[in-house]
Order: sequence, then C-alpha cells, then structure tokens
Amino acid sequence: MVDEKQIEPHVPVWSKAPLDDEILPSSNFQWDEQADEYRCPQGHVLRSEWRAFKHLRTHVTKADTIIYRASQADCATCPMKARCCPDARVRKIVRSVHEAARDVARDIAKTKAYRQSRKDRKKVEMLFAHLKRILKLDRLRLRGPSGAHDEFLLTATAQNLRRIAKWFCPVEPETMNMAT
Repeated sequence: MVDEKQIEPHVPVWSKAPLDDEILPSSNFQWDEQADEYRCPQGHVLRSEWRAFKHLRTHVTKADTIIYRASQADCATCPMKARCCPDARVRKIVRSVHEAARDVARDIAKTKAYRQSRKDRKKVEMLFAHLKRILKLDRLRLRGPSGAHDEFLLTATAQNLRRIAKWFCPVEPETMNMAT
C-alpha cells in the first residue's frame, strides 16, 4: 500500500514488547539497508540465513519475515552476551519484509494528523459498534448484495433518526424531590 499505491497507513504498528527489561531490545541494533544486515552495539554483524547459508532455498519465512543471526564466534566472546542473548547461543532478530512500510507508519504515528485521524476513526467505529450491538446488525438476514444493502441502509437510517431525535428532544435532567 505504501510503495505501490502511495497510501498513508494511519494504523498503529504492532510489535513485540520486550519480555525482560534486562535483555537488550532489537531497537539498539543498527539496520544497514545497503548491506542487508544488522550491527549490534559491539559492532558485530547479524546476517540473514540466505547470506550465511547460500544453499538454502528461501530466506523468507511463512510469516513474511527474515531472520538475522549473529555468528556463534562473535557472541561467544562478546562482553554483552549476558544482556543480549543470555538463554541462546547467538542473537537473533526477526525483521518483517514489510518493515519499510512499518517505518513509514511509525513516522506517521508521531504527527498531529495521525492523532486526529485516530480520533475520527473512534467516532466511526463507535457507530458501527452501536449498529451491531444495539440495533442487532450482527448478521444480515436478507439475501444477496442488494438485500444486504437494503438492510444496512434501513438500519443506518434508524440510527440517524435516533441521533436526530436526541438533538431536537434532549432528555431533561430529573429534578430532585425537595422536601418543603
């Protein structure tokens, strides 16, 4: 969407939270796009499996990720091994093949326009939740695209009429019974 259709992703980027505060997060590793590798804080290189083992057929997993690993010799002698990969022989970083688009989404998430679009989206999502929960549009009862269109149109009209009624006839707060 980002590269081919120039669509700005106004969605939050899901990422794994660090499991342990003591372990060095992946964000401390530097990404080198030209070399297609990561560099650890000590300067060691983490390469993808296809570069390390060229006999492998593919380097992309079923989850559309590429796994970058450090060499065992680098990790064995590293002074930061206890903080970097205490339970593994080598450090491993998993990178999505769509990481460039995820970076664009992270940059957009820092803008004022993003905050406004999330606020607007919340309003629309609440209307759909109301349609499903209160007006019982959790499943369509009429067949075919035209039946679905008609049913949705009727339900949305009922929702809009309810909203208009609330604007014109607001409920007055009940007066408290005052003992005289």
